Amino acid sequence: MTDTQAITDNKRWAGVYKLLDRNSRIHPEFEPQEEIKEFIKSCKILVIGAGGLGCEILKNLALSGFCDIHVIDMDTIDVSNLNRQFLFRRADVGKPKAVTAAEFVNRRVQGVEVTPHYCKIQDKDEDFYSEFALIICGLDSIEARRWINATLVGMRDEDNPDSIKPLIDGGKPTGFPLCTIANTPRLPEHCIEWASVIEWSNRHGDRKMDTDDPKDIQWLYETALTRAEQYNIQGVTYSLTQGVVKNIIPAIAATNAIVAASCCNEALKIATTCAKNLNNYMMYSGNDSVYTYTFEHQRKDDCPVCSNSSTRLDFSGDKTLEDFMEYLKEKPDVQLKKPSFSLAGKPLYMQAPKPLEEAMRPNLSKTLNELFSSGSELTITDSTLPFSLQTIVTFV
Repeated sequence: MTDTQAITDNKRWAGVYKLLDRNSRIHPEFEPQEEIKEFIKSCKILVIGAGGLGCEILKNLALSGFCDIHVIDMDTIDVSNLNRQFLFRRADVGKPKAVTAAEFVNRRVQGVEVTPHYCKIQDKDEDFYSEFALIICGLDSIEARRWINATLVGMRDEDNPDSIKPLIDGGKPTGFPLCTIANTPRLPEHCIEWASVIEWSNRHGDRKMDTDDPKDIQWLYETALTRAEQYNIQGVTYSLTQGVVKNIIPAIAATNAIVAASCCNEALKIATTCAKNLNNYMMYSGNDSVYTYTFEHQRKDDCPVCSNSSTRLDFSGDKTLEDFMEYLKEKPDVQLKKPSFSLAGKPLYMQAPKPLEEAMRPNLSKTLNELFSSGSELTITDSTLPFSLQTIVTFV
């Protein structure tokens, strides 16, 4: 590094370097030294997602001294993204988010190189993820977050400390169980989800909803309002309808900034040990000013990712296999998409290939009592899981 470059870097990241040079309020094991500043520059970090959170995270990392950043995202830019994903402009609509975000940061912050990957996270193998010192998620998909978590846990080798990849996960979307929005709506959002998820397909068939078309939004608003009146529910508005169908929450730009800043603070702590990192979950509630609550998650003995024991589920034996499948799709801590089932190595129902699915389809209408006994262990596979889920089903 030239003297001129060193001077430029010292100015660009002066605030970060001041933190790393101080001697108070720091982690007991932290020793200020020049090697730490150099490590941040060479520390290879992966950002998963280049949406609302991802844009904030990329900006924060680049301005915090991290110079070797990779970003992976499978989406392209939509006009509805522009109000909160500030690395994009109207001329970028239709372009890959990862590529466009990387180009923007590379132009604006000299000395930083952001490498884009325009693909699904499932398209990358363990060799790819093993390249990084730590990983930050800014995803709005439970399935994708579960997949990357399970993949990183599976990579861990107790004899190789470098195999441990810290995962910093930020954000979570709002979702509503299908049974709630279809049968017992209680909130205005339930009525809007019912109009967009159920009633839209009933009225419009295969035509895809255009969330940027005022006519489609107006239809959703009026349909949701009618349903809300039937259940004496207040609060369905045009703007709320837009927010629900586009997954936009109030003050989302500010919320993204707060969550992203928290993620990047943890990245800096882990990379430098300049301060004690969180242990291990922080909840931010925008309803109570800037209120945060930090607590330690307890490990579940039957965790399907990090435990060797089987998950246990209670379900009615009089229900059908199809009912059980829908239950697994809606269960908040499972949320499978297309599960397949086998018992003692023999298939009960397989989603693919098509001939096998057709042959096993009659089992969907059979009750669990007809297919197996209470206490049996099922093997459940799904495209959203990088592992098989061993589940003991007890009839209730």
